[in-house]
Parts: sequence; C-alpha cells; structure tokens
Amino acid sequence: MTPINRDRLVEHFCQLIQIDSESGFEKEIAETLAEQLGSMGFSVEKLPVPEKYTNGFNVYARLDGTIDDSILLSCHMDTVALGKGIEPIIEDGIIRSKGNTILGGDDKSGIAAIMEAVRCIQADNLEHKTIELAFTVHEEGGLRGSEHFDMSKVQSSKAIVLDTGGPIGSIVNAAPGQQRIVAHIKGRPAHAGLAPEEGISAISVAADAITQMKLLRIDEETTANIGIIEGGHATNIVMPELKIIAEARSLNDDKLTNQVDHMIETFQTVAAKHGAEVEIESTRAYNAFVLPADHPHIEQIKASFAAIGAEPHTKSTGGGSDANNFNKAGLPTVNISTGMAKVHTTDEFIAIDDMVKVSEFIQHYLTH
Repeated sequence: MTPINRDRLVEHFCQLIQIDSESGFEKEIAETLAEQLGSMGFSVEKLPVPEKYTNGFNVYARLDGTIDDSILLSCHMDTVALGKGIEPIIEDGIIRSKGNTILGGDDKSGIAAIMEAVRCIQADNLEHKTIELAFTVHEEGGLRGSEHFDMSKVQSSKAIVLDTGGPIGSIVNAAPGQQRIVAHIKGRPAHAGLAPEEGISAISVAADAITQMKLLRIDEETTANIGIIEGGHATNIVMPELKIIAEARSLNDDKLTNQVDHMIETFQTVAAKHGAEVEIESTRAYNAFVLPADHPHIEQIKASFAAIGAEPHTKSTGGGSDANNFNKAGLPTVNISTGMAKVHTTDEFIAIDDMVKVSEFIQHYLTH
C-alpha cells in the first residue's frame, strides 16, 4: 500500500487554510474543493443552503467502490473568526499560524486527510468502499450546513465526521444537545438620581433571577451558562430593558428539558415579583446523540485504528458538531480526532505526524 505522501498532504492542507472561509463566506473554498474532487474522479454536486447562512454551498461527492460497503465522510469548510489572511508556519513537525489568526485545522485538517487517503488508494488502484463526502458550510455558526444538508443524496448507512481533537484514535460517540434561550426583560425607566423608586430596574431583575438559577456544571451530563447581557443607556436612567442570551446543554434530552424549564420559570417568577415583564425565545440548536461503545460501526472504526497502531477509545464531548445533525437524521455518526489542538484560538496548531496518522486510518478503513 502506498504510504501517505507527507509533503503532498502538508502542501494541500496549507493551500486550503490560506483560502479565507469564515462562517458565511465559504464560496471560494467550496468551489475549490468541488473542482479538486471532480478532477479525482468524484461525481460532485453543489447543494444549496439558505443565503442568509452562506454565500457558498454544501459539497456532496461520491466515488463508487468495488467493496460491498459504503461510508459518508464529513468535514466542515468554514472557520471561526480571525480566519482571514492565515499564514502557516512549519517548525519541528508542527504547523501553526503566524500568531495573529487561527490556523484553520478545524476543520481543513480533516478535508486534507480524506483527500490524501483517496489519492493514495487511487495511486495503487486499490479496491475500496463506496465513498460519499459531505463538506458543509456554517458549522461554526450553529451547524447550519448539516442542518440544511440534502440527506436524500446520502446512500450510506453510517458516517464519520473528522472534527475533534485529542490523540489519534479518539472516537466521540456521545455529544450534548443545546438549547438557546434569549430573555428580554422589560422594567420601567426613571431618573436614577431624582426618583429611582419610580423605576423597575431590568438589571436588578436579571441579577435576582441569575442568582437563583442553577448554572455552569449541573451534573456530569448537563451544563448551563449566561453568555451575553446587553442593556442600558446612561448611568442616570434606571435600566428599562435588558437582553440576556443563555444556553443549556446535556447528553440527556430529559435533563436538557428540565434545565431549560428551570431557567425560563426562574426568569418568569422573578420578573413577576419585581413587576417587570419578560419575553423569552427558546430554540433547540441541535439534539444530543449517544451511540453505544460496542456499536458495529464503532467496532469497525476501532479495528482500523488498531491496524495502524493507534489506540482507539470512545469518549463523550461537551460540544456539538455536524455529527449531531446526521444522527438526528437517522444516520449513525461518530466524530474522530484529526489531532487539531487549541482550536478557535491564535495558538491553534497541528502535528504533521497526526495528520499522516489520520490519513492512514482513512486509507485503511476505506480498503478493508
């Protein structure tokens, strides 16, 4: 079997990360990948996503195989902010940015690994499983690409997302659902120096509610957080309105529902006590998923990791990924590590050895 071409892998990765593709602006990276996949023999479709989320499109690609099995491999094409003008620096086998941007290994390391593995398979003319690819937009902005992915295109009965960190061999088989809560508290303005007692302070209502709320680590499966507070016009006005943006997450849907109910009821009870009003918008961002560690799909993945000398292990995570939406659609999906580290920061880096290793995993998995 042709070994992974380390130089080609790094060159392709560096090419991809130098294409600006912050969430919502994925058109250039999507066009580039569609063209590259077409030149590799994939049939490629550009799948529309609502324009309010992106100027680009989801990429679906398929390469028929001769082994009687099929897999959907998926990565997202977008990056978080500080993703413009990325300049990669390679030192001592580590790729990082110049320091004023992210690197973009989240998630272009997965894309590069998949495409390098396929190139090696094709160089040897090896038999392989049917390969389906889902390269999505706007994952970082709320999993919007996978939410709107046309699943009628997908014929595989299982999927692998390459979009997490940790040692190569890490398999995320459980991830939380997330609920977003926006509370608009409406009090009453008054002059803060002349007649503060005539006002109802929205910030006082918020403080009272938050003090009574169970937040941060609730239990081993559940978290909740107040993330954004916006309000106020001047120091001499009793604050009349306030917006609070919060979230709750849990691996258990019942616990998530209970936590969200608790937060909403606390806002409502406290607002009533103070004579204020509160309007609440509560929306499910994505659902939780949990696959048993001995699921046949996971056992097959473990076997390929073991075959390349990586120690496979399952784990849960506190964050969502496109795997949440694929599982919601009924497609058993896990999320595996590409070795990306310190993502979403200007300290982000990835080891070339890890990129080679995950490419070896994909190569083995597709040919066995």
